Amino acid sequence: MLKIIDQYREKLNLAASHEQRLEDEHAKVLAPHMERKARERVIELLHREAMKWMDRFTLTLNGSQELPRLLARAKSMANVYSAPEEVHGLFDYCHHMIELMSHKIRNH
Repeated sequence: MLKIIDQYREKLNLAASHEQRLEDEHAKVLAPHMERKARERVIELLHREAMKWMDRFTLTLNGSQELPRLLARAKSMANVYSAPEEVHGLFDYCHHMIELMSHKIRNH
């Protein structure tokens, strides 16, 4: 009788071990999918927030040429004073954003 109980206990332990391995494998497969979905949600939220601020900025800018003039003046000062490359990169980014806003204003 004890021998039979030990056999069933061993089979039960093997089944539990197998079930745990299956759960671990499932978690390994599922984890990258869940991370990708979470990353997609974060990107979507950031995009929505950026668009909200872009809309607000567009309304503020409303076709004004003041911002491009200020940027051109800042760029010329950066050239005169040999600003670091990062500053020029920031100006390029600002220029790109102004172009996006202008495009949005023209198309609304």
